[in-house]
Amino acid sequence: MALTGIQIFKLLPKTNCKKCGFPTCLAFAMKLAAGGVEISACPDVSDETKATLGEASAPPIRSFALGTGDKAVKMGAENVMFRHDKKFVNPCAIAVNIKDDAGDDAISAMAEAVANSEIDRVGQKLRVDAISIECVSGDSAKYEAAVKLVAEKAPETALILNCKDAGTIEAAVKAVADRKPLINGTTDGNAEAMADIAKANGCPIVASANGLDALSALTEKIKGFGVEDIVLDSGARTAKDIVEHNTQARRAALKKSFKPLGYPVINSAIRDDAILEASIASVAIAKYASIVVISSIEKWKTLALFTQRQNIYTDPQVPMQVEQNIYEMAEPTADSPFMITTNFSLTYFIVSGEVENSKVPSRLAVMDCEGLSVLTAWAAGKFTATKIAQYIKESGIEDKLSHKELILPGQVAILSGALEDKLEGWTITVGPREANAIPTFLKSKVS
Repeated sequence: MALTGIQIFKLLPKTNCKKCGFPTCLAFAMKLAAGGVEISACPDVSDETKATLGEASAPPIRSFALGTGDKAVKMGAENVMFRHDKKFVNPCAIAVNIKDDAGDDAISAMAEAVANSEIDRVGQKLRVDAISIECVSGDSAKYEAAVKLVAEKAPETALILNCKDAGTIEAAVKAVADRKPLINGTTDGNAEAMADIAKANGCPIVASANGLDALSALTEKIKGFGVEDIVLDSGARTAKDIVEHNTQARRAALKKSFKPLGYPVINSAIRDDAILEASIASVAIAKYASIVVISSIEKWKTLALFTQRQNIYTDPQVPMQVEQNIYEMAEPTADSPFMITTNFSLTYFIVSGEVENSKVPSRLAVMDCEGLSVLTAWAAGKFTATKIAQYIKESGIEDKLSHKELILPGQVAILSGALEDKLEGWTITVGPREANAIPTFLKSKVS
């Protein structure tokens, strides 16, 4: 049974040392009770307390990292069925499958494509997170060579070793043990051998079974062999089964505290039809998959999946926003145009993109409006003449400009008169209402 914040507080050192990042032990206890932090964050807690609280405070879905280093992907730790209840916290990892008999050139090309797959979308770095190497050759040496080649060509990418032969897996794992690969291919028949390999190398493991009943029995068996970091594969391959199995597993873990299914989930969406594959992958991302495996990473496919994943795993109660600042584009001079907008991420990246497309060196002031768009911020009283004037005066921008002209978003042209009164000596120019008109507008300013 989960402990309350007060019950947890009674077991803590009560020193208020702040080493955990919280101002008091009580604040830490409350966060721990809510599942927002782990007991390991307290450096002074006793081993006895760790043992007592570790199980009680553990999230209903176990959390661990896929891969190592800066690009490791944290999985699990979800504690809601629906994102509007709170939010989903650890985005689904997208993995591409490579067969070990594809040939060195094809394997290298795919691994390099994954390594270079990162894009920037509204301020977040999005990428293909992992490579699954599938053993189809039946040749242990060939498989190990393929794993080594992928590891070399994609040195920071998480690895998934997909093979049911324990001997083949053991050799491959040893070759890339420092990468902590995910061992995929553990069944009821090879569970002990696979668990021994996972324990010896500190690797997580995929439990694969046909259906949730068999899967829950298998996870208990693997846990009995001493492996804690487990990923679930229920054998679901169709959209219907993925939705059904993933939802049932999530509900059992969250609502019934059924620990044998309290683990991250992996789904294979691999199809010969690329559009169908993308559709199946999108279903898995939407319905609780922690890892989804696809066969190829065409840009149209990854961009669609990246966008969906990003939208699902943002906090619906907190707008996406960028830092308040004055951003310089294309090396502006003192004579360059000076514009202003709000710090809603989508607004900033659309506006800045159009400014860059214009090729006109410019400055863009981004004002903190709590992540609201221009019209919404104006309506909420956060993007007003008084607040804009205060921001401009305190920014120090006047020292960088040879002029005093501020370009205001066209949607809030109504602010221009009041803003000229607040910013003495400044000229307020009303800019375009729509971002796509910015290049023409800026070019006309400097022509």
